[in-house]
Amino acid sequence: MVVSDTWLTIGKVTGVHGLKGNLKVWSWAQSPDTFTQGLVVVLKNEDASPGTGREYVITQTGRYKKGVLLTLDGVNTREASEALVGKLVLVDKTNLPDLDEDTWYWEDLIGLTVVDTNEGELGKVEQLFPTGADDILVVTDKTSQGKQEVLIPMNAAFVKEINLDTRMITTELPEGFIPD
Repeated sequence: MVVSDTWLTIGKVTGVHGLKGNLKVWSWAQSPDTFTQGLVVVLKNEDASPGTGREYVITQTGRYKKGVLLTLDGVNTREASEALVGKLVLVDKTNLPDLDEDTWYWEDLIGLTVVDTNEGELGKVEQLFPTGADDILVVTDKTSQGKQEVLIPMNAAFVKEINLDTRMITTELPEGFIPD
């Protein structure tokens, strides 16, 4: 099983449900409908190298609180499902619908350099997290004075361009947005 750069992390197994191998998954996908019956997913340890993991086929899905319930082919006991708790759930992007214009996978934004039109280079995107309004870019600059973190809303008022080819995000932040 080879996990290449076309594989996208879409969730994490957080627990088990019932006695027949159902998994509780915290979904990182914008829509729980990403998890569909018949979809091939890879489960792997968070700290494992990209080429590791095991393929499973989703046989049944359902919504569960803020996540989804998954039944995987071959995982049909509580003991088997407990062994998968903590694993990341990955899917091949080529099996997902095409993205709309001006939308990106979070994973594609991690590591991009952020350059502000007024402040210059701010650092690299370390992570993202959702809020009720806009997703937030967590931009970290590891300088000699420590680690500076800037939180930037993914909003057209602040983010002017995302270029995956040059691996750069251009922002235009208001004066005073970044503390001195």
